[in-house]
Amino acid sequence: MPDLGPQLRELDAQGLRRWRRSVEGPQGAFLDADGRRYLSFCSNDYLGLANHPAIAAAAKRGADEYGVGAGAAALVCGHTRAHEALEARLAEFVRLPRALYFSTGYMANLGIVPALVGRGGTVFSDALNHACLIDGARLSRADIRVYPHRDVGALARLLAESTSPAKLVMSDAVFSMDGELAPLPELAALCDRYDAWLLIDDAHGFGVLGEGGRGALAHFGLASPRIVYMGTLGKAAGVFGAFVAGTSELVEWLLQRARTYVFTTDSPPMLATALMASLELVEREAWRRERLGALIAQLRAGLTRLPWRLPGSPTPIQPLIVGDNQTAVTLMERLRARGIWVPAIRPPTVPEGTARLRISLSAAHAPPDVERLLEALAELAPAQRQHLEHR
Repeated sequence: MPDLGPQLRELDAQGLRRWRRSVEGPQGAFLDADGRRYLSFCSNDYLGLANHPAIAAAAKRGADEYGVGAGAAALVCGHTRAHEALEARLAEFVRLPRALYFSTGYMANLGIVPALVGRGGTVFSDALNHACLIDGARLSRADIRVYPHRDVGALARLLAESTSPAKLVMSDAVFSMDGELAPLPELAALCDRYDAWLLIDDAHGFGVLGEGGRGALAHFGLASPRIVYMGTLGKAAGVFGAFVAGTSELVEWLLQRARTYVFTTDSPPMLATALMASLELVEREAWRRERLGALIAQLRAGLTRLPWRLPGSPTPIQPLIVGDNQTAVTLMERLRARGIWVPAIRPPTVPEGTARLRISLSAAHAPPDVERLLEALAELAPAQRQHLEHR
């Protein structure tokens, strides 16, 4: 049997080994893990809905009506009235003709890309796109052209040079490790000019951006039959799953040809009933996004006084770029010793030399929580300044 020990030790030497910690109880501003309570800035539960009693009650009602498992793939007998109602509600929510519910965002993108382009086609991908978009492009066997991050000019040149009969531009709407927004209006205009699909992965914008939390399309006021819109439902929506929305013809094609939809057991119907309750809260409780905006402003004002680089993110994702892998891990552990949980993100999730603390805010936080984090980081900053001066 091959010995993987040396490779694991190499991960340790590079500061790249990852560890799981067992959380007890529900998600929230505070998490219990490994026998200790932490103030948590590591969850994507942006609206604080993951432990909402109305959503939990809806899941219980769904379990009472449908049981737990779906029992089969959707195209066999796993598609229930609950799934049907959820898809109709999602389409209405994002103001697109039709939606299709997937088990996860990763599975959605792995299915969408190969269904739309294949051999002879071309995928145009932002350099910092999420791994599921990258893997979907690889599975498609299409030619792949990577353009520099958010560089509309470079993308325009690549599209102008392309003679491919099938073209797909794909981008995160909110880049998950930087919190920056993609220039979606400019991407949409290029897709119109060069006859290309535009796949928008709105994993971190759905529920947070736009009127009523409808996401990046609402935020930018975008509408086009070329748009393939993917949103996830386990982050701001607080439950699980994902969906793709677009024209009725597009969704019907994906239902027929997206292998990650066709060849997998459908998600539990109780999740669909839980998501119906979640969407009502996302739409109705605007105060959650308002509180989130105030917390983002408070955090950014405090972080600008610290020695680490802070990208211009207007979203709940606020990364502190520290550069060195081990420095990021050390900062994470020193915060942990103070009862604060912020994850260190290192390559290959982010480019080499850009290791960071990824601070995630939630409407479940309160201003004193943010102040506690800022005070802890300020205590750690002198040691970091000393380290930078001696390099």
